[in-house]
Parts: sequence; structure tokens; C-alpha cells
Amino acid sequence: MGRHSSPTIQPTNRPFAWECNTPGKAVDSHATSIVNAFRVTTLFCVATLSMCSVGCGKKSQPNTETPADAPAQPSSTSAQPAAPAAPTGPVPSFSAANKVGLYAYPGKGQSHDQQLIDESDCYNSAQQQTGVSADTPAPQPPSSADVQAAQAQAADAAPQQKGGRAKGAARGAVGGAVIGGIAGDAGTGAAVGATVGTVRGGRQQRKGNAAAKDQAAAQGGAQVQQEYQSQRAAYDQQMNTFKRAFSACMDARGYSVK
Repeated sequence: MGRHSSPTIQPTNRPFAWECNTPGKAVDSHATSIVNAFRVTTLFCVATLSMCSVGCGKKSQPNTETPADAPAQPSSTSAQPAAPAAPTGPVPSFSAANKVGLYAYPGKGQSHDQQLIDESDCYNSAQQQTGVSADTPAPQPPSSADVQAAQAQAADAAPQQKGGRAKGAARGAVGGAVIGGIAGDAGTGAAVGATVGTVRGGRQQRKGNAAAKDQAAAQGGAQVQQEYQSQRAAYDQQMNTFKRAFSACMDARGYSVK
């Protein structure tokens, strides 16, 4: 067999056009078409694979951007309400406000212990400013025994009439003498008149003295009641003054006092 040279493929300036030459003989045009088709298919596959690789890479990357219209998430480090401050001194065992019939409500988040301390401080301050001791008990109304004792004492001190019997006898004697004189026996008439006058005078005296005692007893009982009412009014006035001073102090510390 004769020895033949291998065909060579040379590119041309035309797209997807190749020239195959053999020494001395042209390559069949059918072979050229097959080569060109193969090259086109190869380029298409390479382009498709490149597009798939880019698309898959974008999908695999997490989206860390926050949409502009997305609602803001609350921060875990947002400011929390401040805890009540620790008490500034020894805590009393009772409420000074309740002791004087008042109620205090914290307006700045004060703790219960701090409120007791503030109440005690304002209680002492109010006593110093007003001179009123809120520890003084209120005056008590008089009992029945107190009223009766006052009435008996007033009745005993009531002025008593005296000489009623003698005055009655004198008046009776004069009247009896006049009547006896008409009858012809003035002496007997005077004696009878004196006796009747004595009885009448004594009765009127006793009646007058009893009325005086009753009036004095009523006045004595009423005086006891008036003294209590006067004492109570003075006590209430002092306590109102004390409560105003206490409330002003508590208001300055951020409490509402009712």
C-alpha cells in the first residue's frame, strides 16, 4: 500500500468554517459539515454548563440583606424598667400614714420599705413643724356615770331658799288675825293663820328648792357635754394641721396622700 499523509484542518476567518486539506486532494464537503456541527454542539454545551454553574452559585449564597419595608425586630438589649432603689435607712414596722388615718400611694415606683421610711421621716417632720403630737389620744365622750356625777354635783351646789316656813307663818298670822277680828277673836285667828302659813310656806320652799336642784343638774350635765365637744373640736383642728404638714412632706417626696 502506498503511504498517504494525514489530513490537516485549518481554521478560516469565517465563523464555524474549517478547511481540511490533504496534499494534493480536497476533503469531501460532507466531512467538513460534520466537523462544524460538532464544534457548534460543543460550544452550546459549554455555554449551558456555565449558566447553570452561575445560577446554582447564587442560590447557594444566603440572603443577608434586610428588606427596606421589613418591621424592625426588638432588640434583646432594650432598656428594662429600673428596679426600685434600696431602702435608705432602717425600715419601720408600721405605717405612719395609717396611724393618723391617711393612705399614701408611691408615684415614682418607690418600694414598700422605702415608703415606710419616708412616712416615718415626714411624721417626725410634721411634729416638729406644728408642735402637735399625733400620739396624743383623742378625748373620749363622757359616760353616763360622768354625766350623773356632774348633775349631782351641780344639784348640791344649787342655791336653796330658807325661811319659807317663818315667812309663811307671819303671813298666815296676819291673815288669820284679820279674819279672827271680824269674828270677834283676833288672837285665835292669828294663831290659826300662822299655822296654815307655816305649812304653806314650807311647801313652797321645798318646791322651789327642788326646781332649783333640777335646773342645776340639767345645766351640769349639759356643761359636761359642751366641754367634751370643745375638747374634740380643738383636737380635730390640731390633727388637721398635723395631717396637712405630713401630706406636704410626702407630696414633695413623690407620693399621693389621701
